[in-house]
Parts: sequence; structure tokens; C-alpha cells
Amino acid sequence: MNILITGGLGHIGTHLLRFINKINRLNKVYIIDNNSSNRINSIFNFKKKNLNLIIDDLCNKNCFKKIKGKIDIVIHLASITDAESSVKNKIKVRNNNLKCFLNVINFSKKNKCRFIHISSTSVYGSNKKIVDEDCKELKPQSPYAEIKLIEENYLKKMKNFNYITLRFGTIVGYSLGMRFHTAVNKFCYNSIMNKPITVWKTAMDQYRPYLSLDDAFKTLKFIIEKKYFDNHIHNVCSKNYTVRQILNFIRKSKNKISVKFTKSKIMNTLSYEVVSKNRLMKNIRLKGDIESDIKKIFSSFKFIN
Repeated sequence: MNILITGGLGHIGTHLLRFINKINRLNKVYIIDNNSSNRINSIFNFKKKNLNLIIDDLCNKNCFKKIKGKIDIVIHLASITDAESSVKNKIKVRNNNLKCFLNVINFSKKNKCRFIHISSTSVYGSNKKIVDEDCKELKPQSPYAEIKLIEENYLKKMKNFNYITLRFGTIVGYSLGMRFHTAVNKFCYNSIMNKPITVWKTAMDQYRPYLSLDDAFKTLKFIIEKKYFDNHIHNVCSKNYTVRQILNFIRKSKNKISVKFTKSKIMNTLSYEVVSKNRLMKNIRLKGDIESDIKKIFSSFKFIN
């Protein structure tokens, strides 16, 4: 089985590639990434045979011509993911993410590939307390989330196409390609660098869904090995926590942290918790430990005084 991973040099992609040998029956692994984050070093010395990296932009349709051989499964991770900054760069994010998505979809359909679509629980936006996949009140609060919803709806209308959509919670955990713009990772980074952790005034006791990188890998591994493509949307979340609980986890790794209250449009949401009603999560049973993920991030930076 051959797979293509778009955005393979990113936070999730580098974690997936690090443990790719644990996925059964894989032959060749192709990666397409534009290396805009300059993290090509994140896959140096990986021991996976038949790993093929293509440095190119997915907005360029011709990038797929560099793939030699049949692709069975596509994992689409590539996109501009910083939700907060997407508010200020709406046109750029929309043009890039949608164009990449459509080019990858067209390649997948033409070559009869199964498709793993990574969406986000941020499509729920401002909502009631507990939400599942049947929730109809989708109110995305950022251009990033709005585009994810557009992608979901596009896939729903496709015929004769095997896919699965995964609404990932906010990713937490250490990887070689990690960035620090998502909530928990940003909190950890600011704390490590002795900078204030910025929190919206009313957000301390609001719940949000979080996903451990280990659980993200476990989910992708199951789907690939079981060929679980049911053309449905699935919430993928390790656990729901309040901001206060996350800060308490951070305090266990660093006693003194500075919290600064601020205002941000995309943080102006109601508290909500994510659950999954679909069968996928019953088969996988996620057990990711967000507190342990936070400890690992701090231990990775222990050389900083």
C-alpha cells in the first residue's frame, strides 16, 4: 500500500512520519510540503525505507507529476492552520487552503485514492455546552474554521468517492515539526520563555476539546489498516478541559507562570465540550494524556534556564 501525506513537515505530519513503521502493510510513503516553515530537518535520519519527499506547493497542480506509482490513500494535512492570525489574513488563508484542498481532491478522485480529510472541532464555534457530529448549529469563528466547513460540505456532495472526515480537537504534544500557535502549545512556549500566557478574561472556566498527538496517530493508523472510509464525519478528541485546568497542568511543570488577560475575536465563544456518537471512536478508544503531553514539552526544553 502506498500513501501520500500532504503537509508532512508540520506538527501532525512529522509525528505521523516518526512512527510510520508501526502502520502495517505500508510500502512507499510520499510527502508533499512547500517547506514554508523551514522544517525539512524535522525528518532527517528517519529510518523509514521508501520515504519520498517532494518540496512543492499544492496550489501547483503539476506537483503530483513527481509521484511515481499508484497512491492508495491520501492524508490531507496541508493548510495554513493558525486560526487567530487567519482573521487578519482571510483572503490569503482562503485562497491557499481551498486551492490546495481542491487540487488534492481532484488528484485523489482521478487516481481513485481513498481520502482522509482533517477538519477541526473549531467548526462548532460559539455553541451549546455539549456537541456531537449531529449538531446542526455550526458557527465557526475564524476563516480557518469556515474553510474547514466548506471542505466538509464539498465532500458530502461528492459521489463515488471514498473518504472520512476527522474533526480533530486542538492538537497537543511534542513533535519535531511543532509550532506554537495552538492554545496549549502556545501556553507552554510562553511559560518556558518567561512570557505571559494570554487568556481571554471570561475563558478560564470554558471547556474546549483537545487531542493528544498520540491519539491522532492511533486514529490514522486504525483508519489506514482497517480501510475505514465510511464517508462520514467523526469527532476525534482525547478529552475536554477548561483553560484553568490546562494552566494547572502547566504549573506542575513550572511553578511560577504569568497570566495576562486579553481580548480576541475568535476566543469570544461559549464553553463547549465535544463527544463522538459515531462508531469509529468506539473501535479506537482514545487514551491520550494531555497532562503527560505538557510535561514532555517542558522536558524537551529543560536546557533553557
